[in-house]
Amino acid sequence: MDEKAMSSFPDEVLEHVLVFLTSSQDRNSASLVCKAWYRAESWGRRSLFIGNIYALSPEIMVRRFTRIRSVTLKGKPRFADFNLVPPNWGADVLPWLVVMSSSYPMLEELRLKRMVVTDESLELLAHSFPNFRVLSLASCEGFSTYGLAIIARDCRNLTELDLQENDIDDRGGYWLSCFPESCSSLVSLNFACMNSAVNFDSLERLVARCTSLKSLKLNKNVTLEQLQRLLVKAPQLTELGTGSYSQEIRSRQFDNLSAAFNNCKELRIISGFWDVAPVYLPAIYPVCSKLKFLNFSYATIRSSDLGRVVINCPHLQRLWVLDTVEDAGLEIVSSSCKDLRELRVYPVDPSGQGQGYVTEKGIVAISKGCPNLNYVLYFCRQMTNAAIVTVAQNCPKLTHFRLCIMAPHQPDHLTNEPMDEAFGAIVRNCKNLQRLSLSGWLTDKTFEYVGCYAKKLQTLSVAFAGNSDRGMQYVLQGCPKLRKLEIRDSPFGDAALLSGMGHYESMRSSWMSACTTTLNGCKILAQEMPRLNVEIMKEDDDNNLQVEKLYVYRTVSGSRMDAPSFVYTL
Repeated sequence: MDEKAMSSFPDEVLEHVLVFLTSSQDRNSASLVCKAWYRAESWGRRSLFIGNIYALSPEIMVRRFTRIRSVTLKGKPRFADFNLVPPNWGADVLPWLVVMSSSYPMLEELRLKRMVVTDESLELLAHSFPNFRVLSLASCEGFSTYGLAIIARDCRNLTELDLQENDIDDRGGYWLSCFPESCSSLVSLNFACMNSAVNFDSLERLVARCTSLKSLKLNKNVTLEQLQRLLVKAPQLTELGTGSYSQEIRSRQFDNLSAAFNNCKELRIISGFWDVAPVYLPAIYPVCSKLKFLNFSYATIRSSDLGRVVINCPHLQRLWVLDTVEDAGLEIVSSSCKDLRELRVYPVDPSGQGQGYVTEKGIVAISKGCPNLNYVLYFCRQMTNAAIVTVAQNCPKLTHFRLCIMAPHQPDHLTNEPMDEAFGAIVRNCKNLQRLSLSGWLTDKTFEYVGCYAKKLQTLSVAFAGNSDRGMQYVLQGCPKLRKLEIRDSPFGDAALLSGMGHYESMRSSWMSACTTTLNGCKILAQEMPRLNVEIMKEDDDNNLQVEKLYVYRTVSGSRMDAPSFVYTL
């Protein structure tokens, strides 16, 4: 069908057809068919996901898309989570809100990640969009409980307030009392990251009024007795984040808590468990048989404690735990949770200096008992090639494999060989692999395997790995769907950087820190690829030509205007 035929459909018809395309990727592809489809896709788009706010400007966004109701914005690179992005780097949401306030009066949802959000921004948000319903802030900073109070008071149609791992100036829990007594619209409320105790009477009344509330995540100041009272008010919950779960309660109070859980017939997700006292875990047994997701990532429980819970969870699909559960705990999971799809094991000591609780035995056990596994994040202090080969053979459905051997350059602890064959097995056997994190002693052979076999890989994270530039050349020339590349403390220099010139415009971003790239190499990249922003970060005044931190990303809006003095755009 030629372009004339494709463009002969009335715009209204095209718009109705494009409604059935729900993924951003499919809609992006449709917009490239012809000019008529481009226009119709622009008019029909209701939600936007922007994975890097510096890839375009808000002015460009509102010119292209005029009828947006939902916007998701991501700001800082992911390595900001590891304090590798300097303070005051940027990613302020205010310029976006200023533009959206005049162009998107019908905006209903805003989801922000790794952004700077001030109280001024929250006030503008609350007063600019009369139909605003959903605010989600994840890993954001810059605001206080004053701004949250404005949101609670003035967003009269709010259905979701999600505060996830933010750095908040917590001036007290008064903000929650600012929800008007008429507020009954909340479907989801998450304030787990807050430090101050909220007014519990206000919280209890709010929960009781919001009869459609499905998700409630509490902070660690909420006691077990208070949790029981909230569950009585909201038996319809499908997701719960408990409070601290450690206060001493009497036998009758425990029975009441267990009965309250038993009355929550729709509960499918549980998290929280701050400072958990394992003796009270049996209270959740009544809901375990229907659980799909259990998040114990803040609970320092042992294998026996975990085992007594998961043997009651035959339908569990997602499990997050600390490594204190040990290999024995993972073995119980393997025998009890046959439909497990996602496993995350976090370190109780992120410094990596303490005892290693989980080893290769735990992940092998999971792979043998959980054939549907598709997502693994596994922190450990030792691993073997043979173990990961077994995982790859047992779990070919893996789409995300993130192995973090916490001490750099660790070999196979039994053979003292590099861990190349482990990751080679993963990329060979897992044909749909989309995300891969590498660690351990790795040579260029690992990267050759990745370039040869990981044809659907979208995100690659590398730390303390590789021999030479050749390793990264294998990846950049062999992974056609690569969108994000994150590298730290690895021996990749200018040759590696410049080998990606034919690919960077199809990628979202590339980050390199503590590698061997030079200022000259970065300048060559900037000259050859004018549609890229090539940013270097220089936090001191030395004249070292080696670049400490490099951030490369495609953009249609040129150099950013808010770059601080230590960021240089070449």
